[in-house]
Amino acid sequence: MKKNIYPLCGVAVILFASQWANASPSDYIYTPHVTQGEKEIDFKMGTASTDGAPHTSAASLGFGYGAGESWFAELYVKYKRENGEATRYDAVEWENRFQLTETGQYPVDVGLLIEIERPTDHAEGWEAKWGPLFQTQFDRIQLNGNILFERSYQSEMASETDLLYQWQVKYLWTRSLDVGVQGFGEVGKWDNWVPASERTHRVGPAIFGKQSLGGRQAIEYNAAWLFGASDAASDNNFRLQVEYEF
Repeated sequence: MKKNIYPLCGVAVILFASQWANASPSDYIYTPHVTQGEKEIDFKMGTASTDGAPHTSAASLGFGYGAGESWFAELYVKYKRENGEATRYDAVEWENRFQLTETGQYPVDVGLLIEIERPTDHAEGWEAKWGPLFQTQFDRIQLNGNILFERSYQSEMASETDLLYQWQVKYLWTRSLDVGVQGFGEVGKWDNWVPASERTHRVGPAIFGKQSLGGRQAIEYNAAWLFGASDAASDNNFRLQVEYEF
């Protein structure tokens, strides 16, 4: 990945544009790589909008640590705003990423995600998300693809295991800026997909950057504008992730 980025002022502008972001701040591309000893403060936000409906926005703030050669753990607090109501504390989340192969050892790098979330409304039980993470690179093109499963446990309502996917194509453009395309989707129960009209698919352009601050310190960001590619998906989604690494 190219490291340096000059348009940090653009990130500041984006931070104030929360009315345009994606509804689920956890909707970002998980990557399989882990750096032992790295610490980070991670901010994510997003809003989704559909004509004639109120905006839904959310954000999360987390602290992560590379606890081992192949394990990165991160704890988040999450917030949500929907239906015109005030922003409220929504959940706490524990994310774990495991790097299963050495970087470049095989044509495709492989990782594993295990994520547990506890909503403030305990009637929702516990939410778990897990699945394999894949990344490969050809010259200046980096490809990511993830297959994820999600289910609630001990909730008052019956829950099934749903299938989600993520993909990303990134062009390592210059020392200052990378560009690409991201896609996210949900298709319903993992072994019995819902009809095509009920599946959600979102896709759109993305930008990426990283500014070194000396030593192990850096600011890294990525942002994307996603468009609904199916009837069930929200029309416009904006998502942003900013990390301070040290």
